[in-house]
Amino acid sequence: MIENKTFDELTVGQSDSLSRTLTQEDIVAFAAVTHDTNPAHLDEEYAKNTLFKGTIAHGMWTAGVISAILGTQFPGAGTIYLGQTMQFRRPVRAGDTVTVTVTVKEKNEENGQVVLDCLVTNQKDEKVVVGEARVIAPKEKIRHEAIAVPKITIG
Repeated sequence: MIENKTFDELTVGQSDSLSRTLTQEDIVAFAAVTHDTNPAHLDEEYAKNTLFKGTIAHGMWTAGVISAILGTQFPGAGTIYLGQTMQFRRPVRAGDTVTVTVTVKEKNEENGQVVLDCLVTNQKDEKVVVGEARVIAPKEKIRHEAIAVPKITIG
């Protein structure tokens, strides 16, 4: 069951977190869906000669985890994602676990918009992504059965 937080339930300083572990299959699936087949993500031999000395995840996969928490958990269902600023601080690799923490920074009563600080850390508590999201928080309470997403098989 997923349950959102309405605009009225949100308070400045309130936060929530979501963790995900990245797999090589996730990287391949992301490349397949977006058509971003940069060899830095998919070719270990090529990637050994890059700044990161090995394959790394697409930065937007990490950004997608920010989108996941905003759309399903905090504020959750009914949230309208208006914009995002991000700074990518460290690479994410297959096997890394990232934790996204979003914290209410500002609320605008006139337009229902909320600004959230966004911090993504890895399993070593290193900052991976920092930024800020702007959303329209839902006005109505929504409780909905969680939707199971089928595993995608590439190949």
